Amino acid sequence: PPTAPTGSDGAAPPPPVRSRRGRHTAYWLLLPAALWLALFFVAPLFYQASTSLQTGSLERGYTLTWHVANYSDALSAYGGHFLRSFGYAAVATVLCLTIGYPIAYLIAFRAGRWRGLLLVLVIAPFFTSFLIRTLAWKTILSDSGPVVSALGSLGVLDVTSWIGLTSGDRVLATPLAVICGLTYNFLPFMILPLYASLERIDPALREASRDLYAGAATTFRKVVFPLSLPGVVAGTLLTFIPASGDYINAQLLGSPNEQMVGNAIQKQFLNVLDYPTAAAMSFILMALILIIVSVYMRRTGTEELV
Repeated sequence: PPTAPTGSDGAAPPPPVRSRRGRHTAYWLLLPAALWLALFFVAPLFYQASTSLQTGSLERGYTLTWHVANYSDALSAYGGHFLRSFGYAAVATVLCLTIGYPIAYLIAFRAGRWRGLLLVLVIAPFFTSFLIRTLAWKTILSDSGPVVSALGSLGVLDVTSWIGLTSGDRVLATPLAVICGLTYNFLPFMILPLYASLERIDPALREASRDLYAGAATTFRKVVFPLSLPGVVAGTLLTFIPASGDYINAQLLGSPNEQMVGNAIQKQFLNVLDYPTAAAMSFILMALILIIVSVYMRRTGTEELV
């Protein structure tokens, strides 16, 4: 083995000494990001936590009395909103995964020279505002529109009405309209992580699977899908978390019976002006999402995220 370099006197040279400025360079580079998080995330979080434990009114002012009952009152009064939000978000996430996986697979393995164009089409909805995209679905799902007429002629509305997703021949102001809006608005958040995960798969692995006489279905089940699990996990989280707290789709496409917890929080903040209850609901929503995500990550056993 090669010998270590020695000095003129035969002794090993001392290790290089890093200057104090060099040792602290990484901390100075992280300082702007740390200040940004402290100012715009940690500080508002502490303020909302303090607000959730206060009592009073906007006219008399609020006082920190450690009123923990705000949480139990909010949960008992708006428990249905929480269940509805997580139910809509879960259904929309499953639909996004069902629709988005074939699209991501096509772009990653079959698009060829059209890959760039297809990726642009995936992110094209981001070129317009979230509000405009949701308002467009009011026209698409209008009672006199072609979508509702086609669904009625095919008998789909009879099935969805029996399930409780629609009301008779009407799609707007029903759970189905809200789920459609959530699925459309958050579909790119599912496709992009899936594509990134699929695109990283070594083509030699799929070729080796075919060399071992595995069919297309076996290759997908044994090779492609397991290797794309990081994208599946990332896509489902990026879809489920914002969909759980969304309120635009329920506000514009639903009725008061389809209101989600985001609508209740907005109403408490802007209309009722009950800031402690609104803050308590926000923390309950955040805690429930953290619990769901933790259980989901533990059950999937996937630590790598795209």
